[in-house]
Amino acid sequence: MRLAVILWGIPQAMRTCAAIFPKFKERLKERDCIAQFQTKDKPKGRWIQLKNGKISTGAGIHENPDFTIFFKNSKIAADFLTPPFDQLERIHAAKNFQITMDGPDSLIVWFMHLVASMETYTWTIGTDMGNGVTRYTNGTNGGPIFVYVKDGKILRTTPMDLGADDPEGYTIEARGKTFQPPRRTTLAAHGACQKSMVNSKSRILKPMKRVDFDPHGERNIQNRGKSEFVEIEWDEALDIVVGEIKRCKKAGPGAIAVANGSHHQWGNLGHYLSAFNRFWNLIGVTKLMHTPDSWEGWFWGAQHHWGNSMRLGAAEPYGTVEDCLNEADMMVFWSSDPDASYGFEGTQRRRWAKELGIK
Repeated sequence: MRLAVILWGIPQAMRTCAAIFPKFKERLKERDCIAQFQTKDKPKGRWIQLKNGKISTGAGIHENPDFTIFFKNSKIAADFLTPPFDQLERIHAAKNFQITMDGPDSLIVWFMHLVASMETYTWTIGTDMGNGVTRYTNGTNGGPIFVYVKDGKILRTTPMDLGADDPEGYTIEARGKTFQPPRRTTLAAHGACQKSMVNSKSRILKPMKRVDFDPHGERNIQNRGKSEFVEIEWDEALDIVVGEIKRCKKAGPGAIAVANGSHHQWGNLGHYLSAFNRFWNLIGVTKLMHTPDSWEGWFWGAQHHWGNSMRLGAAEPYGTVEDCLNEADMMVFWSSDPDASYGFEGTQRRRWAKELGIK
């Protein structure tokens, strides 16, 4: 009974959302499909049809759905579909095949995103600062900042000032002095220039091609680094990329070498915890072994220190700030410029060290 009510409520919620939010109503028109929700143990469920933006539904099993979402039993289905959603429980259900899907991936993903998006239309983002200005937060890799926006344009960015509703900071006692972080965040220099980067006239917003590069003819490789670039449309850029992949693939997997970064800024295909492996495996490439970057000293030294390289050679996590402030006479930052590269948190701690006379 519980599952039947939940399944009946999904199309009703979709209709209500479409009536209130025009953007969702337009999304309903993107595709036509028949979605079937069904249990495996005792087949029962409900189908939902989208056609020209209109929603129709019925209890039971549709004779010809475009895709089917199977649940192991009614309880799992009800728990999975009842808000507020527990993402860990959903991952558990998918990982253990308590929920499976049969049909075109692209259509299933589109429909599931459509249904999940309903709860986002009531979300509010940012803090109203008056006069049409909204304050947002952003975690740049130079430190966290407040971003003040009006009419879609960034007015300014600042380090975060902590308010009375933010928790108190930690306290460290060292060599007879007491230290506590300031009631605002710190920021590296490159994090403070984010507004200029976003609004820069030289920011690249579209694909670009060298003026004398012809993928089907003369490539003029002697002019690399010399010739000008011009903007091209995305379709042309994709055609060039696809053509180059096909050209290289004719020579075999050894013709394409692929390396990955360690951070998500490399994008969905460049970051190895993403679509990286699936995409490049479809093409056929030679993968380069990833370096244990940021951890070379640990990684190599650990093999001699305690005989293995597990956890990239790192020990169990622990903090050394209090220990260093109490015991150290000198700190050596080897091959690093922490204030320039990452000013968040560490800057104030290095100031404390100087205050204590640590070299």
